[in-house]
Amino acid sequence: MNQPLDSLIDSLAPTLICRRCPAMNTRRDVNLPGKRAMVAVLKEFLSILFPGCLTYEPVDHEDLEDLKLRLKGIAAALTDQITRIEGYRVLERTRPEDFDCAAQAERVVAELLSQLPTIRTLLQADILAAYEGDPAAHSNMEIVMSYPGLLAIATHRVANVLYRQDVHLLPRVMSEYAHSRTGIDIHPGATIGKGFFIDHGTGVVIGETCVIGSNVRIYQGVTLGALSFRKDAEGHLVKGIKRHPNVEDDVIIYANATILGGDTVIGKGSIIGGNVWLTHSVPPGSRIFYEEK
Repeated sequence: MNQPLDSLIDSLAPTLICRRCPAMNTRRDVNLPGKRAMVAVLKEFLSILFPGCLTYEPVDHEDLEDLKLRLKGIAAALTDQITRIEGYRVLERTRPEDFDCAAQAERVVAELLSQLPTIRTLLQADILAAYEGDPAAHSNMEIVMSYPGLLAIATHRVANVLYRQDVHLLPRVMSEYAHSRTGIDIHPGATIGKGFFIDHGTGVVIGETCVIGSNVRIYQGVTLGALSFRKDAEGHLVKGIKRHPNVEDDVIIYANATILGGDTVIGKGSIIGGNVWLTHSVPPGSRIFYEEK
């Protein structure tokens, strides 16, 4: 048995190593960071946003030196990862050959770190929205430690800063990690205001070009998606256009509602009932409790 198996492996191995294979990350001119490494940096970042909540033990309230060291470690890891990701884009010809990958990485990381206070403020509003919006919530700490919606939105708030700076792979890996953990699929390109609460969460989908205002609450199974995918004259999908709806401030969208289309706007203060299917705008203060035919 060993000899036929060895022969099969000898013949198979060369077919699995191909320089231009799109699904292979090997050490060559440029190699990407691994997915687990990218997720590890995200976890470290989240542990900074919620000190002592997501790790094994509480942190020393006065230990600023440890915090500084951890931030420096996160910054170094992110800079390395983004430099390599940008180098891969040069290799794949989606960046010019003379693109300064290291300088881009340093700018992106500096911007992310500068946004930390803003992210913290947004997350405080998200926690309060969850506490005030869910009668089953007994404390803010319960929300931080156990609510899937907060994990999804915290991850998004980090990933979105990266995505807005034209870094794509790293925030997508971050968002898909949160998706796998929570069942909530938020594209890192979506714009989401403060006080955002996803209750239960499983099956929620929020598309790349969604714009969601402040104090919005949505429930499980809600889809904010695209109505159709435009193609060019050669049949290729047209990218970079508005495809997903806008949801204005103070809107509530109940379970399994589907709202589609880049021109669709859900007006301020509206309530969209469960299982509703909408492909057109509704004015502020609307109450929609039917399935569109």
